Amino acid sequence: MSIEIKMPALSPTMEEGTLAKWLVKEGDTVKAGDLMAEIETDKATMEFEAVDEGVVAKIVVAEGTDGVKVGDVIMLLDGEDEGSAPKREAPAKEAPKAEAKPEPKKEQVDAPVDRETGEPVAPDNPETRPAAKSQQAPRAEGDRVKASPLARRIAAEQGVDLSALTGSGPNGRIVKADVEAAPADQAAAAPRGEAETSQRAAAAPAPAATSAPAAVPDIPHETTKLSNMRKTIARRLTESKQQVPHIYLTVDVRLDKLLKLRTELNESLAARDVKLSVNDLMIKALAVALVQVPKCNVMYTPNELITFKRADISVAVSTPEGLITPVITEADTASLSSISTRMKDLAARARDKKLKPEEFTGGTASISNMGMFGIKQFDAVINPPQGMILAVGAGEKRPYVIDDALGIATVMSATGSFDHRAIDGSDGAELMQAFKALCENPLGMLA
Repeated sequence: MSIEIKMPALSPTMEEGTLAKWLVKEGDTVKAGDLMAEIETDKATMEFEAVDEGVVAKIVVAEGTDGVKVGDVIMLLDGEDEGSAPKREAPAKEAPKAEAKPEPKKEQVDAPVDRETGEPVAPDNPETRPAAKSQQAPRAEGDRVKASPLARRIAAEQGVDLSALTGSGPNGRIVKADVEAAPADQAAAAPRGEAETSQRAAAAPAPAATSAPAAVPDIPHETTKLSNMRKTIARRLTESKQQVPHIYLTVDVRLDKLLKLRTELNESLAARDVKLSVNDLMIKALAVALVQVPKCNVMYTPNELITFKRADISVAVSTPEGLITPVITEADTASLSSISTRMKDLAARARDKKLKPEEFTGGTASISNMGMFGIKQFDAVINPPQGMILAVGAGEKRPYVIDDALGIATVMSATGSFDHRAIDGSDGAELMQAFKALCENPLGMLA
């Protein structure tokens, strides 16, 4: 039995990936749990394990191939019961005998199997092949041509019109051999049926629409191919700005007490080799504020509003290929030392693309800190399906009213972006007020 090994979805947002490296070769025997390949997703490079046992019959997708769609066949595996496949079809031979048609059916049962698709291939017997073709007229269900996934992919690559082919597979299904045997002039044949026409019409202008060189000015430049991560960031943030109505609320936060507490805590934690960053305290403050104002710790769905009982904070981390958001779970109840230790570990593995899917998905809200770059204030884009994200700017010395007198204080601007479908402006303002209070009186977040 031929088993199709398909491109897996290794993360919730993965639609395609890069087959970075094969860890097996054709002829190798694999069993469940064996590592077969390294696959680069939109977020990380992960190892793909076998779930079936057998012998690697053919590697369909070459090592280093980009843009492999989830569900595409990447390998063919010969299962251990390969030789018993015809026996399982034995009952099918009895029914034809009852109809006094024994001989033609035997040839169909014993037909060779296409190693690419695992489908029976009609024998090249001139006496039997015409008969097989005569039964293939009803191969389409409505306007949809019946073809194997591999045949469809090869046809799309070679520009072959499937509706112009006669299938040799079961019930007239088109298989790989039919596409490869198609005359060259069929690649230019007009598609039959409204569905095929619309598909080709959509496909035809695509190269021109996405062909960047035509729009590039005649200026010295270099071109960098988009990574899977960059493509996903572009798609998700475009969807967020198009589909999520953002509302922005900004507060100025005095940091003097928080910075003093941080210094004292770091002195006491030095023996444990833990050093808190300002961002660690921002994570904690946002998490506690979300629990205090649960109306902002939410997720919007078309029919429901989900309110979370704890705060898991997604933290924006910059990597060479783009942003990724590892999650600090239960940040509202976690100690500052735990948040700091976990954040350092997650950030390091994020830059090495070694995060597991559960480590960068599922947060209830996000935080993005650009203070280290000297950015005073900015508006962040919400990370769907979350309901809000906090943008943290740099702390700087500013004129500030202290005890009814003008003085100098370390002040930071923080902006919350809220999904207005789920969070009203007054609720967002309440969260920003709670966040400001926790930062200005930081002992409250430790209680």
